[in-house]
Amino acid sequence: MTPSDAVAHLSPERWETANRLLVRKALAEFAHERLLTPEPDGETYTVRSDDGLTTYRFSALRRALDHWQIDAGSVTRHRDGERLPLAALDFFLEFRESLGLSDEILPVYLEEISSTLSSTCYKLAKPRVTSAELARGGFQAIETGMTEGHPCFVANNGRLGFGSHEYLAYAPETANPVRLVWLAAHRSRAAFTAGSGIAYESFLREELGEPAVRRFRAVLTGRGLDPADYLFIPVHPWQWWNKLSVTFAAEVARGHLVCLGEGDDEYLAQQSIRTFFNTSDPRKHYVKTALSVLNMGFMRGLSAAYMEATPAINDWLAKLIEDDPVLRSTGLTIIRERAAVGYRHLEYEQATDRYSPYRKMLAALWRESPVSSLRDGESLATMASLLHVDHRGASFAGALIERSGLGPTTWLRQYLRAYYTPLLHSFYAYDLVFMPHGENTILVLKDGAVQRAVYKDIAEEIAVMDPDAALPREVRRIRVEVPDEKKLLSIFTDVFDCFFRFLAALLADEGVLAEDGFWRTVAEVTREYQEANPGLADKFGQYDMFAPEFPLSCLNRLQLRDNRQMVDLADPSGALQLAGSLKNPLAGC
Repeated sequence: MTPSDAVAHLSPERWETANRLLVRKALAEFAHERLLTPEPDGETYTVRSDDGLTTYRFSALRRALDHWQIDAGSVTRHRDGERLPLAALDFFLEFRESLGLSDEILPVYLEEISSTLSSTCYKLAKPRVTSAELARGGFQAIETGMTEGHPCFVANNGRLGFGSHEYLAYAPETANPVRLVWLAAHRSRAAFTAGSGIAYESFLREELGEPAVRRFRAVLTGRGLDPADYLFIPVHPWQWWNKLSVTFAAEVARGHLVCLGEGDDEYLAQQSIRTFFNTSDPRKHYVKTALSVLNMGFMRGLSAAYMEATPAINDWLAKLIEDDPVLRSTGLTIIRERAAVGYRHLEYEQATDRYSPYRKMLAALWRESPVSSLRDGESLATMASLLHVDHRGASFAGALIERSGLGPTTWLRQYLRAYYTPLLHSFYAYDLVFMPHGENTILVLKDGAVQRAVYKDIAEEIAVMDPDAALPREVRRIRVEVPDEKKLLSIFTDVFDCFFRFLAALLADEGVLAEDGFWRTVAEVTREYQEANPGLADKFGQYDMFAPEFPLSCLNRLQLRDNRQMVDLADPSGALQLAGSLKNPLAGC
């Protein structure tokens, strides 16, 4: 690759399109979060910059949950009677006070916006695939075919730390195969934990393959080291070249860490960028690695301390689902994080608190692949793909509905029973909540219809919102204390506002299913669940899914306030940015 090849996707035409799309999203989501207040102006809306000199005009539909569906082609920018080109970086400078961007945060946020625009240009340069074609594609074709990141966050493809050549090598949309780097970590500083029935030696052979295990052990014996004193850790190549080989130089020099080389299997990066799917053998485990890259409000490391309890938490949840008849009837499964390994750098631990990125540079976990659970005729798709829209404006969700041959309401009801009903039951029966966004959920499909849901990213994301819950000792980490009035935000915000809001608008915009029909179906499935579980009636009354309104919890406000550490992990509910309330679309249904 030549230096100019790395930026070949950055053409004037693509840059103009990318800026238009991002400014449209910024206007829509910042209006939704009440950071900007569009004013009616005839058949359009206007928003004025902080100094009042620049005006943005656009056409929009106001939908449920205060969703602003803005026509990207209608957005124009004006100053002193002159029409100006849309430029996202200028937009954030013009509205820096309205958005609360401090002098410290602003330049870093602009860098994240620049990276997000660049990735959009790359996606625009890819061969065009229709949603209908993608609906018949394989799991990884869908995963790497997405053109948008998180639907709420405006700066959602920051990936600060990746150079342009590294972006092309490691970003999920580039779909380039990756071989992981393997390190040997001395047992005095490393720990391996696993779920029941898993032994280190046999697990390693299954994941690495016997030839690689022999080759890596030969590296150690060739240096006069005993392989029995070491644990093997998979590492993201970027992490090795940019962090560990420098930041952990003392550990390498002392022989506490030994670089063994690349493994034999090839992987594809998933939407979460630090998780890899094994394409050499899709039935093998995913590998999730530490990656000290700033992306969407966090440094994407992995804590060695957190890894120790990960398999036990997953085994506990898998048994809970297996033993619960309601969850079992929905078909819900999880792909368990079966094994984990972490390395503790003793000096950095002495210098930092337990939430520091310096403690999250070297760890990995292995997560089950959903491929082995498929039955005849079934396929997989990340739930995030439902919100994908192709170059013709056709949604992936609409393409699945058409392929299924089902009526839109019937298709939606099947999807809700698979994905949404388990969330309701987990909340009401166990005070258990997930982080069930699109990238954390995999849908099992058959001819376009949803058969069941698979939840993932368990140990770092689930919580039991009862501080007195009786949990096994190794699982108690997931207990959190959340005020009663904020508990249902796990459904209202994470599901309704951050996913259903967009899906309902897409289907309505395409004429597939009217918005009131969408929410009426959600209400019907909610009542169906409640009527089938009368023993939980008191909880249904205490936490009312049909309440007239609920607090508006704002994700962009978190990132705009601190794009390096959006949430205090010690008190996640305390970090919420609330801005008034939203009318509940289930009220009155």
